[in-house]
Amino acid sequence: MKLIETCKNIWKIEDLRNRLLTTALFVLIYRFGSFIVLPGIDPTALTALKGQTAGGLMALLDMFSGGAFSNASIFALGIMPYISASIVIQLLSIAVPYFQKMQKEGESGRQKMNQITRYLTVAILLFQGPSYLVNLSVQMAQAGQPLAIGLNWFTISSTILLCAGSMFVMWLGERITDRGVGNGISFIILIGIIARLPGAFVQEFSSRLNDAGGGLIVFLLEVVILLLVFAFAIMLVQGTRRIPVQYAKRIQGNKQYGGVRQYIPLKVNAANVMPIIFAQAIMFIPIAIVGFRASESNAFVQAFMDNNGFWYNFVFALLIIAFTYFYTAIIINPVQMAENLKLNNGFIPGVKPGKKTAEYIDTIMSRITLPGSILLAIIAILPAFARLFGVSMGFAQFFGGTSLLIMVGVILDTLQQIESHLLMRHYDGFFESGMRIKGRSGAMAY
Repeated sequence: MKLIETCKNIWKIEDLRNRLLTTALFVLIYRFGSFIVLPGIDPTALTALKGQTAGGLMALLDMFSGGAFSNASIFALGIMPYISASIVIQLLSIAVPYFQKMQKEGESGRQKMNQITRYLTVAILLFQGPSYLVNLSVQMAQAGQPLAIGLNWFTISSTILLCAGSMFVMWLGERITDRGVGNGISFIILIGIIARLPGAFVQEFSSRLNDAGGGLIVFLLEVVILLLVFAFAIMLVQGTRRIPVQYAKRIQGNKQYGGVRQYIPLKVNAANVMPIIFAQAIMFIPIAIVGFRASESNAFVQAFMDNNGFWYNFVFALLIIAFTYFYTAIIINPVQMAENLKLNNGFIPGVKPGKKTAEYIDTIMSRITLPGSILLAIIAILPAFARLFGVSMGFAQFFGGTSLLIMVGVILDTLQQIESHLLMRHYDGFFESGMRIKGRSGAMAY
């Protein structure tokens, strides 16, 4: 079989083999840390906390932390504070001249912005840490073991451990990016999602099996729909619009260059899964502001903590559309593309080189980004519709939504990197010649 042959080829390449083993090692460290409970916490008294994270926005937060949140682990705050800090810095790089200047300084500027992002992450963690401990105390009080929360050694030491845990998770993500395979931060989130999938699958299967009147048939129908949504998400992530480009003929000596028509592939969803991750981080802000235990009397806060409610999904969809345009604008630079075409004696048939070409590419990107962002938003809110048809909370999260889209995007990115290593060493990739996995850049992985 081709898949077995490809796996053998992967193992033959020493660099790729070492990267995969390094990634697996870091993932094991992350999963192990998710079960290390904060000192002074009785794991048997976490029943109420696990119940709190069984549904709603808290379930999503627990999923992003790989279950560390409900385990009162040192990794409980997860990677989301770092993503929130990254969003703030990227927004500042558009609005604030100081950050704009830094962004143009190349690698040194990028390192400075990364350092500022880390400092901001620590600030967010110092705010969220005590809030998490207050909620933990309330939940443990229901089990008859309240915590002494206040300005004491337990609060200070636990806050430091929570901050250190999240920063260590961020460090693991960066090491996966540098020495492993795939984008480390996205891969950390993917691991947390996949860790929840088997339990959700078994739970849904058990509940349908106990239903009278064709429960098993309903479960099989759910699986078919899940696979269809998964296939549609792959098509959305990989879909492209090709712009024809003609290169002018050049004669140097006795040789003729150019005169060949090629295509510029523009992705329908150039931003990939980043709008989903960014929008989800914004939707966690109500928890960060009011604390993990929101007041039941505050209807506004409750509306934005119910991930099955109308207002939550409406705002979530709008944020995804906005972040898709925002992130596409960062990735795709029509002016630079037009200049590169002009320098290489290339032009789009019927369009003048230079400014007109840049405007044409920008118009095409705007036209394909709008339907792409809307489809992305629709897939993101599908779990709410699945809940309306009686699908369990845990399993419904995989009917589209953040879980499915992140899984699709990160898995395709990772496979694209692996395939690039294979093709560089003249091995066949995962598919037959002519079929290649498209990565986040939108280019084919040749």
